[in-house]
Amino acid sequence: MNGQPRRLLLTPNDPPPVRVFNPKGRASFLLIGDHAGNAIPSRLGTLGIDDAERARHIAWDIGIGALGLMLAKALDAAFIYQPYSRLVIDCNRDPAAADAIAEVSDGTPIPGNCGLRLVDWKARLTEIHEPYHQAIAAELARRDAAERATVLVALHSFTPAMGGRDRPWQIGILHDRGDTAFAEAMLQVLQARGDLVVGDNEPYAMDGIDYTIPRHAYPERRPYVELEIRQDPLASAQHLKGWSQILAVVLPVALRERRNGSSAEGAVNGVRQARP
Repeated sequence: MNGQPRRLLLTPNDPPPVRVFNPKGRASFLLIGDHAGNAIPSRLGTLGIDDAERARHIAWDIGIGALGLMLAKALDAAFIYQPYSRLVIDCNRDPAAADAIAEVSDGTPIPGNCGLRLVDWKARLTEIHEPYHQAIAAELARRDAAERATVLVALHSFTPAMGGRDRPWQIGILHDRGDTAFAEAMLQVLQARGDLVVGDNEPYAMDGIDYTIPRHAYPERRPYVELEIRQDPLASAQHLKGWSQILAVVLPVALRERRNGSSAEGAVNGVRQARP
């Protein structure tokens, strides 16, 4: 069979397990979208959920696919993203984690994820999860070989409320271990704008749950930031454009501040340039 392993999950009519937009982008930033799509492999049918559930946040990070493409164009950056729903397998989870293939998500049962055989679990891992991470690793290795400095920027979105509690933040800056200087500079620059409610490890804290940034940024102490943007504005083309414009100027300012030694004063000076 021409040396290729037999696929148990994806068919030739399914999307590839990873997409790369603007692979020759010259920017220092490498944008990644773990939950940018909500596709389901044809062999899995609907996973037992209807179209309304598939359109909800449980299936993907609403707006992030479109935002990533816009931002990649604005920055001349590469954008590596996952077209499959996180309900198939969550690419920002250790594949051994219980919620990597969730049987219930935000109260919604996912029948197609219940009682999986080991062979089916392995197919999702080897045909979707690992090719995505291999693509990120390969791009980082290529840049390292060319002595190109790279900042990993993980793009995510979050619901305006969860568990009956409102989430007031418009954007959250997530960081934990490794080289956090860029994330901290990003936090200062966004806060210095004065017109955004910015969360510091809100509405989520980056911890042992996350997988992509810890796998690709921590070992080499590579600068990174994980961005969480509230979903309600991302449903509007106008607001998508606005967020793209904000981030297209804030990210380079934060990078400059990180290189110069981030400070509150530097952030205030930098933010004067960070208004679309």
